Order: sequence, then structure tokens, then C-alpha cells
Amino acid sequence: QVQLVESGGGLVQAGGSLRLSCAASGLTFSWYRMAWFRQAPEKEREFVAAVSGRGTTDYADSVKGRFTISRDNAKNTVYLRMNSLKPEDTAVYYCAARTAAMTMYNYWGQGTQVTVSS
Repeated sequence: QVQLVESGGGLVQAGGSLRLSCAASGLTFSWYRMAWFRQAPEKEREFVAAVSGRGTTDYADSVKGRFTISRDNAKNTVYLRMNSLKPEDTAVYYCAARTAAMTMYNYWGQGTQVTVSS
């Protein structure tokens, strides 16, 4: 049974930083592309960042230069370091996983709330 468990969310002032973590279990972690998505109130879920099993990264334009995704395959964990946070970054952040052969992310965590105050 695959489980993705996010942690590290919270309340931070604009300009501050947070680091999210997502611990994965029940899968061969290095085989999976890992990603972060977010969903703000009354908005659709959107892609934030992704990292392949080999460490290749991809970012949404809105977070480039501010957020950094990384992974530790020995710990089955993916991270999202968020710097220079803005109020518009406020959302529930979700961790997701898929294999390289799949086009859709089929495993999701329960989400962690990030709130950025102005």
C-alpha cells in the first residue's frame, strides 16, 4: 500500500521560508517521479515542481527562483524548500508520485496547509 505523508506546513510571514517534506512508503521510491502540487481556496489544483528519480527538476514559472525541489532516495523523501514566500503562495500543498511510464500522478498525499500572511 502506497502512502505519501506530507509535513512542514504552517503560517509564515511574507518573505519567509518553509520546507515541506513528503515521506513515501510502499513503493520503490527511486523509480518514481515525485511532484508537489497546490490548491488555493476556490482555485484549481496546480503544478508546483517535480523531480525525476535521477534528480532532473521542473518548476512552475510562478515559483522559479524561489522554490527548490529535492529528493533523498535513501530516505524515501522528497522536499520542497520555499523561500521569499508571498501571500499568493497560500494553499494546501500536495505530494504526488508516478512512474516514468505514466502520464498522470496516481498517488497523492493528504496535503499540508501553507499560509503566508502579508
